[in-house]
Amino acid sequence: MTKTRKPIHVVGGGLAGSEAAWQIARAGVPVALHEMRPVRRTDAHQGDGLAELVCSNSFRSDDADNNAVGLLHEELRRCNSLIMRAADIAKVPAGGALAVDRHVFSAEVQKAIEAEPLIEIRREEISALPPEDWDSVIIATGPLTSPALAEAIRNLTGEESLAFFDAIAPIVYKDSIDMSKAWFQSRYDKVGPGGNNEAAEGDYINCPFEKPNYLEFHAALLAAEKTEFKDWEKSTPYFEGCLPIEVMAERGPRTLTFGPMKPVGLIDPRTGRKPYAVVQLRQDNKLGTLYNMVGFQTKMKHAEQVRIFRMIPGLENAQFARLGGIHRNTFLNSPKLLDQQLRLKAMPRLRFAGQVTGVEGYVESTAIGLLAGRMAAAERLGSEQVPPPPTTALGALHNHITGGADAKTFQPMNVNFGLFPPPPEDVRKDERKRSLSRRARADLGAWLETQKAAAA
Repeated sequence: MTKTRKPIHVVGGGLAGSEAAWQIARAGVPVALHEMRPVRRTDAHQGDGLAELVCSNSFRSDDADNNAVGLLHEELRRCNSLIMRAADIAKVPAGGALAVDRHVFSAEVQKAIEAEPLIEIRREEISALPPEDWDSVIIATGPLTSPALAEAIRNLTGEESLAFFDAIAPIVYKDSIDMSKAWFQSRYDKVGPGGNNEAAEGDYINCPFEKPNYLEFHAALLAAEKTEFKDWEKSTPYFEGCLPIEVMAERGPRTLTFGPMKPVGLIDPRTGRKPYAVVQLRQDNKLGTLYNMVGFQTKMKHAEQVRIFRMIPGLENAQFARLGGIHRNTFLNSPKLLDQQLRLKAMPRLRFAGQVTGVEGYVESTAIGLLAGRMAAAERLGSEQVPPPPTTALGALHNHITGGADAKTFQPMNVNFGLFPPPPEDVRKDERKRSLSRRARADLGAWLETQKAAAA
């Protein structure tokens, strides 16, 4: 570590922590990055790499004109995001989405962090509040914060952290899919930045249902044996954006056909018409050997998953590289507990970043990691990082968790245009998203120029 400045400590080597550490080092400030794996494992991670992803499509849409997360991608790239740089290197075909090979992605992030002389990686668990001589700390431990640290934070704040269940979808070996029943197509034949250029050949494998076999499948989901929850988990609400497939099925027989199994924009080439329902599978690795069942996160027991998912046309002989699972995620009531600099009001030497702040999604977690890193670095250098305008995707997320949301009803939130200040009243409804994106780009550019001037 440099002798001229004390290091900033970043706890957690996920996407938010890795991004925060990178931004701090880019500002010329030393970093100690603490990652508890492999000393202590988590319920969701499989390896020891930094920035390990659970799902290949964690980055979602890359459409910066019409989708808020796509706009967030662009803003992060313009802010020299390490995570977005690695994602662009590791991308795989996924229509209009930015999906990545998870192993290539993690390796790219780790390689960059290890090559940065101002970052020291320490493999150790931080199981209590950081020592007092750590005068600047970013806690980016994610939704799987170690129980001991989570308890210490609860004791400090006097707040009970909210929680929700986050479910993981199964992955199927491509060569076990019956392509005499399934076919390749993206909805409306949409092609994206990681996709091919043949509109007739989409990036998703589609498995079609007619009404009778769909109703049988729906009934099987309802009757399936589910994972039993422990007493302390039973009152934990699900996050609406990541509901298990069987929980959605419980809401009615047509719920899935308007959700993850909606057939819109798809035509079965064998019948020449739209199916009653469709299961889509998305490429999960660069080799194209693994496909993820889109929207099929589940809490069914493993044997039940194999039995029921083989009822899907085309998956009768499916072999699963990974079955679905479920774990509990925790997060802070950030609008009440954090200030505008992402510092804990009860102990300002502690900042928080990532999903633990109540943003949902890897891209959103990265965004808060980037901001926390820049804010901590600026503070160490004797200045203050002004948050980005709320008209930008970065600023809208920041504003939401630092006061834009109602603390009484605070829940995890993906970035969406509903978090942005509305456009002028004379903007047509069909131009609203593009208008918000244009304004965001301009305002982010002005903000970045202000930061450059302040650093000069």
